[in-house]
Amino acid sequence: MRAIWQIFRLLWAADPHAMWRGAALSVVVLIMGAALLGLSGWFITATGLAGVAGIGIAFDVFRPSAGVRFLALGRAGARYGERVLTHDATLRALAALRITLMRRLEIWPIEALRQLRGGAALTRITADVDALDGVALRLALPVAAALVTHVVAFAMLFWLVTPAVAVAIALGYLLGGSLILLRVALRTFAPSTEAEAAMQALRRRAIDLFRGQREAILQGLLPTWRARIEAEDSRTRAAQDRLDRIDTGAGLVLSAVVALVTALVLGLSGGLIAAGRIDPAQAAIGVFVALALAETILPLRRGLAEIGRMRDAAERVLAPPPAGARPLPAVGPAPQSDRAAGLEVCDLSLTRPGRDVALLSGVSFAVAPGQMLAISGASGTGKSTLLDALAGIAPLRAGSARLLGVPLGEWPEPALRQHLTLLPQRTALLGGTILENLEIARPGLTEDEAQEVLRAVALDGVIAERGGLEARLDEGGAGLSGGESRRLALARALLRRPDILLLDEPTEGLDAETARRVVAGIRAYLPTAAIVAATHREAEKDIADMHLDLKDFVQNQQ
Repeated sequence: MRAIWQIFRLLWAADPHAMWRGAALSVVVLIMGAALLGLSGWFITATGLAGVAGIGIAFDVFRPSAGVRFLALGRAGARYGERVLTHDATLRALAALRITLMRRLEIWPIEALRQLRGGAALTRITADVDALDGVALRLALPVAAALVTHVVAFAMLFWLVTPAVAVAIALGYLLGGSLILLRVALRTFAPSTEAEAAMQALRRRAIDLFRGQREAILQGLLPTWRARIEAEDSRTRAAQDRLDRIDTGAGLVLSAVVALVTALVLGLSGGLIAAGRIDPAQAAIGVFVALALAETILPLRRGLAEIGRMRDAAERVLAPPPAGARPLPAVGPAPQSDRAAGLEVCDLSLTRPGRDVALLSGVSFAVAPGQMLAISGASGTGKSTLLDALAGIAPLRAGSARLLGVPLGEWPEPALRQHLTLLPQRTALLGGTILENLEIARPGLTEDEAQEVLRAVALDGVIAERGGLEARLDEGGAGLSGGESRRLALARALLRRPDILLLDEPTEGLDAETARRVVAGIRAYLPTAAIVAATHREAEKDIADMHLDLKDFVQNQQ
């Protein structure tokens, strides 16, 4: 519950004024509903008694009827405003929560962040944020509004009817309703968690099938995959059915509580009328208010039925970062840099994520503007880790790195990304046109600029054969081969025109001739950039100005 409270505080802090307005209107709706039924009951009963007594002509019907109309129209207007304001505030709060979540993820180790690129992980994060929209809409605000309404109703009944009726209604709802709702919350913790887990498993199965449907068909595994999805669907339906049964049962019991409270008030009022302590019109107020207050407790069971799902989602969103979390990137103005300085590394030592033993030690080199350094080494020697460290997304154990004459740690994040670009081994393309994928790096890209960068990576002919810049790619950039996808991502990196370009296996999957064309095209497109490429291919080593083999810096690992 502590995690839910923390999430509610974050949601409230996103737009407190809108939340306050929505909460106020929630209370107004409930109070107006109770007042409408109470006044209507009093008006009908008092009118009838006046007619029986033969004084109907002297009875003032105009002010009570005006009050009924005011409460009816006011309640409808307040309900509309409450829906608009609370939903608007919640949507704003969820947008702020997503930003908070991104900031928390920003300090995660780069290896942990790379694991979040899978569809299942992204679906999990999206589902968690969506689950938290009920914290304010279906849990916190309705509970608070219900409590305030009961306090106001108790005070008004104490004043207008009698303390006995006020106490009977308060005890009946607050004790009976609270016990039932508490039982709903306790009984739905496990089922709501199970239902959410089953739904996520079903989504993962569906995503896996969509992405691997071609292989499943070719290997004859489609019936097997379908059987797995049907099994997950049955599990999800069973969990949802269990929740529905609890919700339906709670609704039935709460309705019985309403009926019992109303019957109690009716019997109590009859005794008070017989004793001459109240008149029938006053008694009608208590009976109808008892009925109206059902609106305060019946909707609460929905939010409480999802409390297990909300709790689990809140705990995941607020979970501490994994071991090896990085400090938040520096912010501030860009430092005074010297573009003629290029990239300088002195006595650098690195560790593998999650390890204390040094992976590389004593690495030193300098790459001037216009030069290219090829870094080689056996798989696992730390080529990618070194590039991550130079890009500022992995920690340095010892030594220093200077970019354009400025220590790496002194670069504010936005300024660093303007001068440095890293192309990792795993690249990401989006579903859309070729041009739209390129425009991520440079919005408003012209066709001539796009063609120029595609020629630099030897991709212009391939794109022309596929329909040009308006050719569409499927989800994840499907539609291009592995080497073509990598070159399109490389073209996107070149469009940023960085002063320092870090490339991790940029020509993987290409033949030697094409690889040489691509590397030559990169250097021609960025003639003044300092380029560092991690590679194991001779084509890149031959065209580079310098070569560094990491085997001379690898430490013995236990």
